[in-house]
Amino acid sequence: MPVVRYGTWGFPLLLFPTAAADFEEYERFYLIETMRPWIEAGKVSVYSIDSVNQYTWMDDRIHPADRARKHEYYDSYVVNEVVPFIWGQQGNAERIITSGSSMGAYHAINFMLRHPDVFGGTVAMSGAYDLSPWTNGYMDEHVYFNSPLHYVPANNDPWFVEQWRRNGKDIHILTGQGPYEAPSQSKRMSQILWDKGVWHNLELWGHDMPHDWPTWRKMMPAFLAYHTN
Repeated sequence: MPVVRYGTWGFPLLLFPTAAADFEEYERFYLIETMRPWIEAGKVSVYSIDSVNQYTWMDDRIHPADRARKHEYYDSYVVNEVVPFIWGQQGNAERIITSGSSMGAYHAINFMLRHPDVFGGTVAMSGAYDLSPWTNGYMDEHVYFNSPLHYVPANNDPWFVEQWRRNGKDIHILTGQGPYEAPSQSKRMSQILWDKGVWHNLELWGHDMPHDWPTWRKMMPAFLAYHTN
């Protein structure tokens, strides 16, 4: 599966596409262009990969159990292939910050929470973090442990909690409140993290901020300005 890199220096940022999109989506919709000042200044190295949502959570032709099983292959691919590739490009094994919009935000949060020793933060823009709507309410072990609003509240493992707390300063949950946004999902995710003692940043942008690219093209530069200042 393809990986594209933008920039040669700076902290690693891994982008997950929206819905069923591909590794070049963020370039086509000009998000990369909004990041260019930080890329060219050597502040951030951006990596973007394909999604497989059309074969997993969005594939209503197969049983939800099979969707979850296929997602586990994607999880293995990201952790065992993409991460070592990024570390090789970076020249070190520093923690990677994840990011994405819409369904990409779900992946960004989920990968960071499941693998907090590998992914050291996230910029989740306009996400939904409950898999139930994608599985028609079906729940098994694989669905449960990929649905952050389900598995995080019950996970009191000291190792995970400590890692989440360590990453907290780089956890950013952003959402608009305009058309087609679901700010309640971000609020719920934020409250669950607070309940775990995880300090983080929740931003509720205005009611004029819809679930669309113009919103995300404003959110990402705001994060980069904050993170690299």
